[in-house]
Amino acid sequence: MAKELKDTLQLPQTDFPMRASLAQREPARLAHWEKLGLYEELQRQRAGSDKVFVLHDGPPFTNGDVHIGTALNKTLKDLIVRYKAMRGFRAPYVPGWDCHGLPIEQKVARSLQEKKEIVSTAELRARCDAFSEEWIGKQRQQFQRLGISGDWPHEYKTKDPAYEADILRTFAAFVEKGLVYRAKKPVYWSIPFETALAEAEIEYQDHVSPSIWVKFSVPPDEAKKFGLPDDKPLSLVIWTTTPWTLPANLAVAVHPQVEYAAVEHNGEYLIVADALKEKFLRDISPAAKLPGGLPAPGASGALAESPAKVIAIGPGARLEHLQARHPFIDRPSPVVLADYVTTESGTGCVHTAPGHGAEDYQTGLKYKLEIYCPVGADGRYLDDGRVPAELVGLTTLESVEDLEKKRTSAANVGVLKLLAARGALLAKQSYKHSYPHCWRSKTPIIFRAVDQWFIALDRQDMRGRALEKIGEVRWIPEWGQARIRGAVESRPDWCVSRQRAWGVPIPAFYDGGKQAYLDAGVVRAIAAKIEKLGSNFWYFASPETILDDVALPAGWPPASALTGGRDTLDVWIDSGSSHAAVLRRHQGGTACPADLYLEGSDQHRGWFQSSLWTSVIAFGDAPYRAVLTHGFIVDTDRKKISKSSSYEKPQTSDAYIAEHGADVVRLWISSQDFRDDIPISKEILSHVGETYRLIRNTLRYQLANLFDFEPRRDAVAPAAMDALDRWALHQTAKLIEAVTASYENYEFHRVYQLCNHFCSVTLSATYHDILKDRLYTLRSSDPRRRSSQTALHAIFQSLARMLAPILVFTADEAWAFGTARTEFSGDSVHLQDWPVAPMEWTDAKLESDFADLLRLRARVNETIEPERAAGRLGKSLDAAITLHVLPDDPLGRTLKQHRDLLEELFIVSHVSIELSPVDSSLPDLMGPPRGAELVTVTARPAQDLGRVRCPRCWRWVPGLEPSEHGSVCSRCVEALKS
Repeated sequence: MAKELKDTLQLPQTDFPMRASLAQREPARLAHWEKLGLYEELQRQRAGSDKVFVLHDGPPFTNGDVHIGTALNKTLKDLIVRYKAMRGFRAPYVPGWDCHGLPIEQKVARSLQEKKEIVSTAELRARCDAFSEEWIGKQRQQFQRLGISGDWPHEYKTKDPAYEADILRTFAAFVEKGLVYRAKKPVYWSIPFETALAEAEIEYQDHVSPSIWVKFSVPPDEAKKFGLPDDKPLSLVIWTTTPWTLPANLAVAVHPQVEYAAVEHNGEYLIVADALKEKFLRDISPAAKLPGGLPAPGASGALAESPAKVIAIGPGARLEHLQARHPFIDRPSPVVLADYVTTESGTGCVHTAPGHGAEDYQTGLKYKLEIYCPVGADGRYLDDGRVPAELVGLTTLESVEDLEKKRTSAANVGVLKLLAARGALLAKQSYKHSYPHCWRSKTPIIFRAVDQWFIALDRQDMRGRALEKIGEVRWIPEWGQARIRGAVESRPDWCVSRQRAWGVPIPAFYDGGKQAYLDAGVVRAIAAKIEKLGSNFWYFASPETILDDVALPAGWPPASALTGGRDTLDVWIDSGSSHAAVLRRHQGGTACPADLYLEGSDQHRGWFQSSLWTSVIAFGDAPYRAVLTHGFIVDTDRKKISKSSSYEKPQTSDAYIAEHGADVVRLWISSQDFRDDIPISKEILSHVGETYRLIRNTLRYQLANLFDFEPRRDAVAPAAMDALDRWALHQTAKLIEAVTASYENYEFHRVYQLCNHFCSVTLSATYHDILKDRLYTLRSSDPRRRSSQTALHAIFQSLARMLAPILVFTADEAWAFGTARTEFSGDSVHLQDWPVAPMEWTDAKLESDFADLLRLRARVNETIEPERAAGRLGKSLDAAITLHVLPDDPLGRTLKQHRDLLEELFIVSHVSIELSPVDSSLPDLMGPPRGAELVTVTARPAQDLGRVRCPRCWRWVPGLEPSEHGSVCSRCVEALKS
């Protein structure tokens, strides 16, 4: 009989699996989407829309597997594009690939070295091309496995000939405006890779350098000429943390307004800034040489007992042109004036090497000093006849092994030995400071003067124009504007040449005297040829062939007298020209300016900035309307996990997907406030996995209880729906409004929180829990059951669509089961419009009523639980509840209005309401006592009231009635008649 009764219940039915098995089942849905042509179909549907949203993809390097940080970036873009498409926008997404540059050439060159192959430049470039193309294929598959939807057939590659041609056309605009010049200037130099580096390729890290105090002697006749003391040896003292640059020293800089003094020390006079003399004497005292440069206890006191003789000299301007002597090379080191000299540290006298520093370079130009750099591309001292023989061949490189063992470079050691041997080394200490490192090799860079091509950013007020355009862009978060403004304001002229083979060639020519020739018209003509033949054309063709049919400007030698340069453009110009090569070409339906650029926060110095400069210079405007930045993936100790890290490599996205499934990875990404750094750990992913299971089970509950519901046949109008269902629709309307606002503000973590709370609290713990009785036990067509099914159907359709941008696989799977009752459907959730709640779903009065009723429900549960723990009650349906309500409490009217719902709402078998007098023992509250908190709730077994349990619905009722299935309650008798 029990089994027969069970068969009369409307128990849930669905083929939507409880176990997701995402890693195993997601690929089949990818194949289904490809078969449908899902992206193309969506673009076709939105083709007529007057709303367009273009998110422009910043291209990843094509040199390895997609790691979790890149997966974060691509997923965030995918969430936005999918959301915008559901909102009715035509939202094309054209993926891109950054194909040139050092990382790829490095890997290819290493492979060639291992195989001991020697190839031509053209062949090396062909190998790099093939390497890049191989990884494009792998990364494309990995992105698609992550659920990234895009116009893959029309993706852009910075190595495509048409794209390379647009890079050169952009560069031609710089040339045409007179912004490009060639000069020997100090640039960031990576010794391991023997190339100049862009500012965005620099990472600042703590570094321990040897700081030294060095004497530059002043000959007696020079001292007399300037009225300086000459009765004892006299020297200027400099302080530096880069001893290796001393062979390139050509001057000593002082501040024109700072007061200087000659301090007597060990029988000689030492010239330093007057304000620094006491600290200087402490620093060079033998007792002061402790780790980190901390003075020894009592050191200053010892000096105070024997004060040094001090002779005032006056302002630094008085010392200009004083001819001091280099400490170990036979040449003068004149005193020059510079406003950047400070008295915050050091001696106030600054060692100046125009070939090794930006400020030194400017001072060198002012005083017509040679831009001298005796260090070769490999970081070793050159044998140029001026570098001491003891130093020739020593390297300035501090390798990773050196850094780990806290060793300084051989060049530093060699210079220190020379200084000590010449008696010019006053003191040395270890000095910890922040120093620029190469982002790839993780070694300290050097500043090295070499002939390079530069873009003058201040000519024609280009910097001012760029800053003006920054103010017209929306920066998310807002602090992004200050960050890029600071980067643009402080950026020196842009060094755009690189000494690499794998890149877009700078189409400059040189005559026999190494005179450079560069012309905008010539560059554009060569761009047209490269568009047809590819940039390898530059490397295998002669200048005569390259310049055939090209009109040469007046003053140029004939092509036969020219050679083509071998420098390539900075890869930041490559990716920074994507607005010209993609957006302005309307590739894949895109347009310029883009509505959004989205990358990591490091791109204020990188792609955001290079795109801004190229667009402002070439086209006069910013390439984007808004810029959104995200943080970096960090471990539980908040340490950055990145692809270029030398400490901990991030797992690939495929590794995470294989373990958790793409939807869980996407849900984790959405759960984080990506504007800050994003932590990842097994515990975090495990917690997100639990949330995923909650959401999946929520959708499954709804699908399973809609098995016999046909909306056109069974739907109930909102006005005729049960109060509980109308309350659920009101909550859904609120959710739609909040989730929509969160998507609009790119606050995906709020979407996660809102949907998680809605599924766990509003639905699972409340609405779904309450509904089970009516869904399972009422007859199929009962109005209350159909009312709830109508609400469930509406909630499912809303929730599935709101989750679709995040849970792309699960939402589509659920949608197929919900609309076609099959696993795969042609009417994908990703082709649907965004949910909009009808006005009749909103009922503020009902929300207020249910707020009181649900608070009271919590009180009921609190009352029942001790009875269950004591064994006096089993399930909550075993309970009969009495509510003692104060006579003037408005809650009484609410209870009366919803009287027929109370047993179902509380999931008990009987509820009685009694009016009670005010209890004087209640706490003194402000205002009249009222509300669920003041209702007294008592619970006892319903059996004590003489009730009997219905074997079908398990409610305790006054009596049972006969039916063909045995004795059941009157409600079940009605249900069994259908």
